Amino acid sequence: MPLKNKFFSMLSLCQRAGRLVSGELPCENAVKSGKAKLLIIAEDASANTKKKFENAAFAHKTECIVMGNKIELGQTIGKDMRSSGAITDEGFAQQLKKLACPDKV
Repeated sequence: MPLKNKFFSMLSLCQRAGRLVSGELPCENAVKSGKAKLLIIAEDASANTKKKFENAAFAHKTECIVMGNKIELGQTIGKDMRSSGAITDEGFAQQLKKLACPDKV
């Protein structure tokens, strides 16, 4: 199974476990409150959305990765299109980082 498929399978499991918040405002709140351990942004999110989340993640020392498109992110978690998702569990965040960037972990 390709790493991208494993990433989305893990993301789905994270959603079912209740350790993922999605959507612009919930993600922003999770990052600002320090609950977000990892922020995921869709590759096809608008430049403004990417900049906003990358700046918030940097300011609050939250790791951020760009992976998949809005349709993939939404379908994976059983919702409509999503530009962002925030992982609130450290274990899930570490696993997703390993799958997204295996050479960096």
